[in-house]
Amino acid sequence: MDASSASRPAKLALIDDILLLLIMAVLAACGLIYEYLLSHYAGRILGAMEAAIYTMIGLMIVFMGIGAFAARGIRDPFSRFAELELALAFIGSTSVLMIAAAIGLTQSLPAYLADVLFLPTDMLPNGSPIKELQALTSYLPYVFGAILGLMIGMEIPLIARVRQALCEQHLLHNAGTIYGADYIGAGLGAAVWVSVMLSMDIQLAAALTASINLLAGLIFLIRFWHKICYPMALAIGHGILAVLVVVLIRLGPGWQQDFNNLIYRDQVVFNQASRFAQHTITERLRGSGLPPVYSLYLNGRLQFASDDEHIYHSFLVQPAMHASARQQEVLIIGGGDGLALRDILNWQPNRVTLIDLDQQLVELFRQPHVQSSLPTRVASALSQLNQNALNDPRVELMFDDAFNGVDTLLAAGRHYDVIIVDLPDPSHPDLNKLYSDAFYLKLRYLLNADGAMAVQSTSPFHARKAFVSIGLTLAEAGFRVDQYQYNVPSFGQWGWTLATLSGASGRERLSQQHQLQHGNDWLSLELMQASFAAPASLYSDIEQVKINHLGSMTLYQYHQEAWQEQTSGLGLF
Repeated sequence: MDASSASRPAKLALIDDILLLLIMAVLAACGLIYEYLLSHYAGRILGAMEAAIYTMIGLMIVFMGIGAFAARGIRDPFSRFAELELALAFIGSTSVLMIAAAIGLTQSLPAYLADVLFLPTDMLPNGSPIKELQALTSYLPYVFGAILGLMIGMEIPLIARVRQALCEQHLLHNAGTIYGADYIGAGLGAAVWVSVMLSMDIQLAAALTASINLLAGLIFLIRFWHKICYPMALAIGHGILAVLVVVLIRLGPGWQQDFNNLIYRDQVVFNQASRFAQHTITERLRGSGLPPVYSLYLNGRLQFASDDEHIYHSFLVQPAMHASARQQEVLIIGGGDGLALRDILNWQPNRVTLIDLDQQLVELFRQPHVQSSLPTRVASALSQLNQNALNDPRVELMFDDAFNGVDTLLAAGRHYDVIIVDLPDPSHPDLNKLYSDAFYLKLRYLLNADGAMAVQSTSPFHARKAFVSIGLTLAEAGFRVDQYQYNVPSFGQWGWTLATLSGASGRERLSQQHQLQHGNDWLSLELMQASFAAPASLYSDIEQVKINHLGSMTLYQYHQEAWQEQTSGLGLF
C-alpha cells in the first residue's frame, strides 16, 4: 500500500473528528438555548421570572448529570445518539406548545364547565380538584426541563464514545476535547439567545433551535449510516419531524399565543415581546353604550385597566404635585404607558423627563397606530387614554435602566421639583435595587429642597411588610415619609409613599390645601387627605421590618413571600 492510500484513512478520520466536534458544539448551543427559552417562558407565563430562571437552569444541570450517568449503560453509541437527537428535536420543538396548551386549557376549564352546565358567572366551578389540576400544570415547564436536561446530559458521553470507537483506541484528552467543543458551543448559543432570540416569540425560537438540532442529527445519521441500526426508519423519522418543525415555525407562534390567551379573563387583542417583557393588551366589551375596558399586562402581571387607572394615577401624581412648592421640572421613573405623564402635563410644567428601560413599550403607547398587529380601534383607545402625552414637545424620553439613568441626570447637574417613581413591584432582583436606600439617596440629590416625591409602594394589604419597608428605606435615605393607600378595583388595596426633604411633611402640606388644582372630576381634596389614615395594625411590628439596603434583597423577599401566600405559588391571573 502506497503512502497516498494510507493517508486517505487518516484524512477521513480527521474529517470525522472535526465533524463530531462541530456537531457537539452545535448541540451544546441548542442545549443552552433550550434552557434559556424554557426558563424564560416559565417566568413569563407563571409571573415569577427570577425564580423560574434559576430553578430551571439548576434543575436542567442536575438532570444533565443524571443523563451523563445513564449514558454509561448504552452499548451502541452510534444508534442511540442518532435516536437521541431525533427525540431531543421533537421535545424541544413541541415542549413550549404543550405547556401552553395544558396551562391555557386548565385555566379556561371552569368557564367551559360553567357553559356546559348552564351555571351563572358567579358560580364557576373553582373547587379544589380544578385548582389542584391548574397548580400541577404550573410544574410542566420544569418537567420538560428535566426531560431535556436528561437528554442533553447524554450527548457528551455518547459523542466521546463515538470518537473513541472510530479510532479504535483510547483517545488522549478525549473528554477535554469534547468539553472544549461543548463550552464553546454553549457560549455561541448564549450569544445567539441574547442577540437574536431574546425578543423573538418563544415558540418560534424553540422550533428554529429544534431545526438546527434536527439538521445536526441528520448529518450524523448520513455520515455513519452503516454503523446505525435501522437507519432508514430514523431517516423517515427525520423527514416527518422536519415537516412538523416547518409547520411549527409558520403556525406554532399563533397556536401558542392562542393557548396563552386562554389564561386571561378578557379577549387578547395584542401581544408583543420585547427584550424585557411580554406585552399583552386585553379588551372587555361592556355593552350599554359603555366603552370597552383595555388592560395592559407585562409578563402576565396587570399594569392597568382603563376603567379604573384614573384612581391609581390620581393617587400617584396629585399628592406629590400638590405638596411641591413648584411643578416646573418633573421626573418620571417608569410609567412608559404615559398615563402618569398625562396627568402631570395638566399642570403645565416646563419640562418632564421620563426614564423607562423598555423602549418598545414606550413606542407602543407613543405611536400605537404604527403597530401593524394592533387593531385600529385599540390604537385609537390607547391614544385617547394617555391623551397623546408621550408626543408632547415638553417631554424628554430616556431609555435606560433607572439606576444608571439617574446617574446621567446627576452628572448633568439636573434638579427636579417633583419626582414620580412608577415602577413595577419589586418582583425581580433587578427591580429590588430600584427600591433600595442607595437608589433613593440618588433621588434625594435630584429633588429640590422644597419639592416632593411619590413612590408606587405595592399593596399594604397583600404585601404589608414590603409596603412598610419602602417607607423605612426612604426615611433611611433622608426623606420625611408619609404613606397612604386606597382601593383600586383592579388591584385591590394599594399604597404609595409621599416623600419630602425639608420644611413641613408632605401630609402637613396637603392638610393646608383648600382646593385641588389641575385635578380631575373623580378625586376630591377630602379623599386625598383621608387616604393617609392607616389601620392600627399596619405598623404594629415596624421594629422588625428591615430596611432594603442595596444588595440585601430584603424587599424582594418580602414581596415574594407575601404574593406566594396569596397565589399559592401559582402566578396566574
